[in-house]
Amino acid sequence: MKLYNTLTRKKEEFVPIKENEVSIYVCGPTVYNYIHVGNARPMIVFDTMRRYFKYRGYKVNYVSNFTDIDDKLIIKAQEQDTTVKALADHYIDEYLIDSSNLNVKDDEIMHPKATETIEEMVEFISELENDGYAYAVDGNVYFDVTRIEDYGKLSKKNIEDLVAGARIVVNEDKKNPMDFLLWKAAKPGEPYWESPWGHGRPGWHIECSVMAKKHLGETIDIHAGGDDLQFPHHENEIAQSECHNGKPFANYWMHNAMINANNIKMSKSKKNFFTVRAISEEFDLEILRLYLLSSHYRKPINFSREIFLQSKSAYERLVNGKKLMEEHLEKAENRELNDSEIKIKESLSVYKDRFISSLEDDFNTAEAISIMFDLVKLSNINFDKDTAAELIKETLGLYMEMADVLAILQRKDEVLEDEIQNLIEERISARKNKNFARADEIRDSLKARGIELLDSRDGTTWRRI
Repeated sequence: MKLYNTLTRKKEEFVPIKENEVSIYVCGPTVYNYIHVGNARPMIVFDTMRRYFKYRGYKVNYVSNFTDIDDKLIIKAQEQDTTVKALADHYIDEYLIDSSNLNVKDDEIMHPKATETIEEMVEFISELENDGYAYAVDGNVYFDVTRIEDYGKLSKKNIEDLVAGARIVVNEDKKNPMDFLLWKAAKPGEPYWESPWGHGRPGWHIECSVMAKKHLGETIDIHAGGDDLQFPHHENEIAQSECHNGKPFANYWMHNAMINANNIKMSKSKKNFFTVRAISEEFDLEILRLYLLSSHYRKPINFSREIFLQSKSAYERLVNGKKLMEEHLEKAENRELNDSEIKIKESLSVYKDRFISSLEDDFNTAEAISIMFDLVKLSNINFDKDTAAELIKETLGLYMEMADVLAILQRKDEVLEDEIQNLIEERISARKNKNFARADEIRDSLKARGIELLDSRDGTTWRRI
């Protein structure tokens, strides 16, 4: 298996710390609003990676945190006249609803909260201060970046470049402009915790270092997140973790590219984002999952309704492929395969090998999905009511094996709206009564609504087009 390691800027063979076991930490959301499509990309990409490791026989230890104390949470709680905890708990619940509809299996993911790890954070910061890596000023504690020689190794910038190019608030308390906050003194009316430096709360960067260490160990296999987290978040995690632990923080760093809306980075601050919840009110979120996996995770995506509707059509072709294979299987006979069917069955191993190879090559989900379409094409060309049941069952089994890894096509069979079902039944009746004009009228009206009717000697079936 080859992974692109952001730290080295090249693909490397994946060698886990423990044989047949993998530890993964993915930076989670700050829970002050509904998640948007940009937040959903790392959720889906790295959940798929988790599923693939499990599919290949690994024990997977996967952690994705909730940041439930932050300036954004404090400000919004004040605006809504509620507590930070109530606000955070509400949006964690909403997150879990959206993630479930995206087929992210949260029951197999550990979701620690920052507020549940304060004691460990205070201890971690105290040890950095005692070792000379951090210093306190008026209740705030800063990390001294000059104490680490290779600061900037992830983003490939030196400290001088970072000082010149970063958005740094002038702060006379800092020894160096790049020093970052580990502990923040509480302002009046803000939530706080006791610490050796007075009432305060943790800085953003310290959370992930401490939670990763607590739940996965001092060195983990894979640390992942959005590309915008390389600097400063992941850079600062590396600095404080490696100074504290005296060993590498993560062996592989993986970052998904950003999603743009009309060629501008999607973000809450720019107010150009599409929430997952809003999309779910119009579309099945399996379509969003397919959309986000249809491009390689390191490739930027430009989100628009028009592009999304293309994914909807692609999704429906995959759904129809499953439906037609199931229908063929219902009518198929249990008999020995003929020569041509034997050849087709033997070719299935090639499709499986291609699927595995695509995901072994830095999780190329776009190629993996194309192989599923190849299986649909194979079945459309070769399968009918006379095809042997064994061949259809093998093909459908492989198709759903791939779908399960990608976590698509997991919904129960679709039920048509009563109105459409009634029209189909009316058309069947019209055909029996030789009222072909009415039958054609119903067929054409349904086709205009994206429903194609398929007539055969065995009756009428349908599919979305």
